[in-house]
Amino acid sequence: MRAIRCLTLLLALFASAAFAEGMYQVEMILVRQNSVPAFTSPFAPEDWSAGAPRLDKGAERPLALQDEATRLQATADYTVLLHKAWQQPVSSDTSRIALSAGAEQFGHFPIEGNLGITAGRFIGVEANFWVNQLDSNGNVLQSEQFKQSNSNMKGGQLTFLDGGHLALLLKVTPPGTPKMPVMDPEMMEQ
Repeated sequence: MRAIRCLTLLLALFASAAFAEGMYQVEMILVRQNSVPAFTSPFAPEDWSAGAPRLDKGAERPLALQDEATRLQATADYTVLLHKAWQQPVSSDTSRIALSAGAEQFGHFPIEGNLGITAGRFIGVEANFWVNQLDSNGNVLQSEQFKQSNSNMKGGQLTFLDGGHLALLLKVTPPGTPKMPVMDPEMMEQ
């Protein structure tokens, strides 16, 4: 009888990890916090993607955090640098994707970096982005780096990763997560 209870417990633990794998919906907003002084970092490396595949246009999804981005842009405290949404396969091994914005010049973009996601009891995230200043020849003149990780994100919850002058709003939704119901505006006035 004791062996059956132990086996049941082990199966429950492994089943939760198996259900965590699949295609996750990911949305991120990279912002500059204008009230915090910017500081430069070493230049973005040539392998800024860390070997990760670039985000495929077919994986991109409609933006769901548009209201949040609009509120950030409405204040002088923040500048939205990058806002993307996509679908990405995630498992217990880190799944990494390379993201960029702006025109590519000799392998670099004005905004470039990679995001790694791991599924488990919680969602683990490793973000590494550079905001580059490029000259007319495509040489990197200056870089600002955002590098943060979080290993206890909850699925479907908006998370703020603070990196000083750069920050990231991130929402990672596992497959099968129920969507929050939209309240009727008339019901909210009562």
